Amino acid sequence: MAMPSGHHPLAFMSTVLTHPIAAVSVASLSWRGTGLVRPECVLATAAGDLYLSDWRGGVAHLRPDGTQALYAGRLPQAAQAGGAERPTRPNGIALRRDGSFLLADLGETLGGVYALARDGAIREVLTRVDGIDLPPSNFVTEDAQGRMWLTVSTRFKPRALAYNNRIADGFIVLMDGQGARIVADGLGFTNEALVSPDGQWLYVNETYHKKMSRFPLRADGSLGTKEVVTTFGHGAFPDGFAFDSAGAAWVTCVIGNQLIRVTRDGAQQIVLQDSNPEYVDWVEAAYAREELGRGHMDKPHTTQLKNISSIAFSGSDLKTITLGCLAGDTIAQFRLPDDLDLRGHAPVHWYY
Repeated sequence: MAMPSGHHPLAFMSTVLTHPIAAVSVASLSWRGTGLVRPECVLATAAGDLYLSDWRGGVAHLRPDGTQALYAGRLPQAAQAGGAERPTRPNGIALRRDGSFLLADLGETLGGVYALARDGAIREVLTRVDGIDLPPSNFVTEDAQGRMWLTVSTRFKPRALAYNNRIADGFIVLMDGQGARIVADGLGFTNEALVSPDGQWLYVNETYHKKMSRFPLRADGSLGTKEVVTTFGHGAFPDGFAFDSAGAAWVTCVIGNQLIRVTRDGAQQIVLQDSNPEYVDWVEAAYAREELGRGHMDKPHTTQLKNISSIAFSGSDLKTITLGCLAGDTIAQFRLPDDLDLRGHAPVHWYY
């Protein structure tokens, strides 16, 4: 049943839950990878491969046998303000059918989408839309119809100027057979966006407005009126998410290091939490004063999880959860109980 537009009536941490899950302890986590640099976005495949964005200039590949590879490239001079060539700065990544990747580039002043081959070759995919140069870009994905979705968190430069709940200038770009165009605007620091498993909705996290929203998705790619699915509480700034087999979204929250399962009616359950209360309170105080900045996001804090930012259901049965992060050099995993009738929804790239 569709919800009315506007804020969802369910309060934070509603207890109307389906498939309740036992809380996961930090001590039960296992770890994958070494030497990763800002592994913000994680993807998984049925073959057991994990792919992560990596600020050494591309995509880190964690193979099932435990070995690693790095596919890295440099942007051409013409793509950068001032003409200086530099490594890519991928935030979100997407795996394509031919084994190459799409990168949402988080440059200092310019962004856009680039295709990266495993030999390091770089090709420009999209750097302008509706007559504007794309600002530093957050997330990119392809849906089951082969359409590309791109999010831009803010037009402000530096982006930290939009770390508050007053500014809403983020947007979503759709690129399909008709070309590229902005299909949603006025969002509160647009983060990951995914088409729902039934193909009827486009879900999106608005990080510094602390909410998950969704749009009805029409056949031509246009979007209906935005609805707020749920809002998040103290220390929970939603970043990435993935859907499970029941249609719920598992949301990673930076700052509070929370993994929160959100059902289709907006109910929430914290599945995993590794928070430093003093750090969270310090960030929330700055947020309330509209003084939140990069220094708050980058400050080290004594937790094992390092600002978890994305999630992929992995393992051959889609019951292993893998978490990307902003500040770690390795990534965390845990498994859902074998007797729990719940697993991840296979992403579009699952069999690539």
